[in-house]
Amino acid sequence: MAATPVSERTVSHAGFRVPVRDVIVAVALAADPNPGNRSPEELSAALSREQRVSAALREVGVAIGTTLELDELLELILDRVTELVEADRSTLYLLDESKNELVSRIVVGQNVRSIRLKVGHGIAGSVAQTGKPFRITDAYADPRFERQWDQLTGYRTTTMLATPLKNHLGRTIGVIQVLNKQHGAEFTSEDEALLNALSTQAAVAIDNSRLFLSLIQKNKQLLDIKDQLERKLRDLELLFDLEQATVTARSIEELLTTAMSRLTTACGARGSAVLLAEEESGDLIEYCFDPEAEPQLSRRGVKAGDDLLGRAMRQTDAIRELPQSDRARWKDPALSGFSFEVEPVLAAQLEGDGAALGAVALLSEVGAQAFTDEDLALLRLVGANLSTALRLFRASRAREVGERLTTIGKLLSQVIHDFKTPMTVISGYSQLMAESEEPAQRAEYADEILKQFDILTAMQREVLEFARGERTIFIRRVFLKKFFADITRQLGHEVDGRAVELELDVDTKVVARFDENRVARAIHNLARNAIEAMAEHGGQLTIKAGMHGRDLVIAVRDTGPGIPAEVEGRLFQSFVTANKAGGTGLGLAIVKKIADEHGGSVAVTSSSKGTEFELRLPQHDGKDSAPPANRGRGSPTPRAARQQKTNG
Repeated sequence: MAATPVSERTVSHAGFRVPVRDVIVAVALAADPNPGNRSPEELSAALSREQRVSAALREVGVAIGTTLELDELLELILDRVTELVEADRSTLYLLDESKNELVSRIVVGQNVRSIRLKVGHGIAGSVAQTGKPFRITDAYADPRFERQWDQLTGYRTTTMLATPLKNHLGRTIGVIQVLNKQHGAEFTSEDEALLNALSTQAAVAIDNSRLFLSLIQKNKQLLDIKDQLERKLRDLELLFDLEQATVTARSIEELLTTAMSRLTTACGARGSAVLLAEEESGDLIEYCFDPEAEPQLSRRGVKAGDDLLGRAMRQTDAIRELPQSDRARWKDPALSGFSFEVEPVLAAQLEGDGAALGAVALLSEVGAQAFTDEDLALLRLVGANLSTALRLFRASRAREVGERLTTIGKLLSQVIHDFKTPMTVISGYSQLMAESEEPAQRAEYADEILKQFDILTAMQREVLEFARGERTIFIRRVFLKKFFADITRQLGHEVDGRAVELELDVDTKVVARFDENRVARAIHNLARNAIEAMAEHGGQLTIKAGMHGRDLVIAVRDTGPGIPAEVEGRLFQSFVTANKAGGTGLGLAIVKKIADEHGGSVAVTSSSKGTEFELRLPQHDGKDSAPPANRGRGSPTPRAARQQKTNG
């Protein structure tokens, strides 16, 4: 294939393809707007130079595309700039908008300490302020030139050429400055045009690098949040299993087997042990759980001593290493009750009413990693719940335990149910993020995922507060247009794949005051009930919102079969459902609590043609109780917000 002529090639930047011919012409015209005045020899020399320039521009573009590391990128840019304009050295400044300063990140040539210049000061500062390039033939004759840097380095600046770095939005993000044209010459208009072309490339590359670094940071943040969420769900599941075992276990051994099995797995231990003091005799019984042994749980009577579990029972501080006096026993499988040599340990007291019930320990084999502070936190949490479970078990309080299990089970079921929608959104955006090659698009998907994690955190906090009977609300101004746009996006995932049509009738001009997270939760609960009511035959879900007098009224209507008359009067009580398969009866109780907290009300009208819930929130004059900085996501800080506490 024949090579493409130089004049027909293109340079690509930020999605635009610019013919190299146009770049050559622009540089040539900058050097001499009247090429007809040149001799053939001069024109030939000029053409040769412009061909070298075009080749250099392509080389810079390719080189910039090889790295997204900012420091490497800046050094590469400066090397090429210095070479192409035949300067002695170059400096690249990046704009620190927070301080309104220019900061030199890399200096080519002799080692010069980092330079910080106020915008408007010095040659580079003036370029940043005006957004225009400066070409100077005698730096010391220019009043803007600051000589102290020459005095510090022993360098003598004569000629200068500086041009702004402008991104695709036309915003100045920095300045490129070249010093002392080689061979004592002066920088020309041709050099200026070339430097401007190079600065455009550099600005695009720097923006891409910053976007890449921002994306990496967001990805790390996502992973951290994901790990935290997984740990919280793990802890909830473990506690739920412990509560269930408390009710169903027919013996202490059954209860301990469940608790120790889940704890051992959750912390990545090889085994675990529990020391219990018999309620009547006070005798000490040691239970050893070894998943690889048969039986998994063994029991033996022990004497009070200064061994691992004995010490842990007597002190409040956790123990992280084997006592020297007891080391031989725990390292001997025949004596310890385990099929492995024990080395890493973690033990804590089982607290009782006034006196310790015993101790619990996690054990690993020789050579394994030490247990972490997170493992200790979970050990103490399980230990506290195990202590409670043991006291309840011993007291034969089966009824109280059953009621406690029912409440916690319903709450956890509601949490897991409510987690489905955000997790579906997270899964969808994660897939899109994996398939997208555009950094800006990936960053947008990452922001959406972070929003869903905020929702999950708010849900968890809300259910826990509901269980305690205490709520803290944050009243602030909410723009209904933005608020219901987020609601609609969430519900879109709920109705996806169902024969349910979503219709929104909202006065988007209204600005109301309420707790954004709480009211969003209430609307989701109502909408989810409506969608499930129409699951079999489909229908229409309508959400209306607007001002009625001094009240904000939000109505959620469905075309389902209606609510049975026998439960309609008790619908807002905890654990009452309208014959909904898998329902917990907590959703509407939470809606009523949210309405009460706002001094409002919730009412229902139902027939065989459908059901409508009306949430009424009074609007009062006053200032926002949440600071503006928190309007985007999450909850306001307690110090800045007006807090209202209610007891359920």
